[in-house]
Amino acid sequence: MLEEREQQIIDFVKRADECSSKEVFEGISTSVSYATLKRILTKLIAENYIEVKGQGKGTKYSISSAYELIQPIDINKYYEKEIDERKINTSFNLNIITEVLDENSVFTANELSKLSEYQKIYTKNVSRLSEMEYKKELERLAIDLSWKSSQIEGNTYSLLETERLLKEKETAAGKTKEEAIMLLNHKDALDFIIDNPDYLNPLSVSKIEDIHSILIKELAVERNLRKQRVGITGTNYRPLDNEFQILEALRHTCEVINRKESAFEKALLTLVLISYIQPFMDGNKRTARIVSNAILMNENYCPLSFRTVDSIDYKKAMLLFYEQNNISTFKEIFINQFEFAVNTYF
Repeated sequence: MLEEREQQIIDFVKRADECSSKEVFEGISTSVSYATLKRILTKLIAENYIEVKGQGKGTKYSISSAYELIQPIDINKYYEKEIDERKINTSFNLNIITEVLDENSVFTANELSKLSEYQKIYTKNVSRLSEMEYKKELERLAIDLSWKSSQIEGNTYSLLETERLLKEKETAAGKTKEEAIMLLNHKDALDFIIDNPDYLNPLSVSKIEDIHSILIKELAVERNLRKQRVGITGTNYRPLDNEFQILEALRHTCEVINRKESAFEKALLTLVLISYIQPFMDGNKRTARIVSNAILMNENYCPLSFRTVDSIDYKKAMLLFYEQNNISTFKEIFINQFEFAVNTYF
């Protein structure tokens, strides 16, 4: 979270629209030296909360176009308000994709540095493994991901029951056939991207549809893009309900993701935006998690299992993006899960 004086500076710049450092210094209530203020402004610029233009005495500060997207939000305080009390963006916002996300990075330089250090550890660890050892670790992660991804969607299989199902094809007593199929489909989708590591590079609508088709095989879920309205439990946000607009949004998403240089940013945006668009009648978040991991694996990055994510926390972070177009909480989940995967597997 931002420090109190950092938040005060941001709030002042936001109210002023455009201002000099002298105006900020004289306008905030917190007592800091001018040199300290300049250091804080430099930090906020580096973290993309504030933009700067001009030079010398003509230097002006304004709020970054990415501020609403990345500003820290207290998730617990946010959900103290019930669904109908929250002031939210009820409609789909295409500009968050075509303008804000296309023009800005969601990660700070420090966050990318932290993720890159974890990736170096992963690369070093993998280099020491034999092909057989690597496959064994990948299978372990695949079981964990299949279990957690399905659990987030309400599947009641335990992790041990999932392992038995995927390894020995033994279904668990008292569970539905659909639950077993959901888990087996996850394994099939993961096997597909392992066997075809570059399939989703570059990302396209048809390739996302292919992954979705594997995940909903033999389940009572419609294939292809959604042609009717869908509601989301727990929020008043309403996704697009026009098939052509859904296709347009998904195409823009693929274009933005393909232009990004960082595999981390590609993977995070995939996770969030496929879920935000809700292009299918069901299976959107499952598809997002598999496609996101495919992007990481294509660039030889550590995939994520999401094993330690609380299902409710995951949904709350996603709903925050739906309602406020704010990615801060979900970004934190992504960073933590990448660290967990590096330290746990391989």
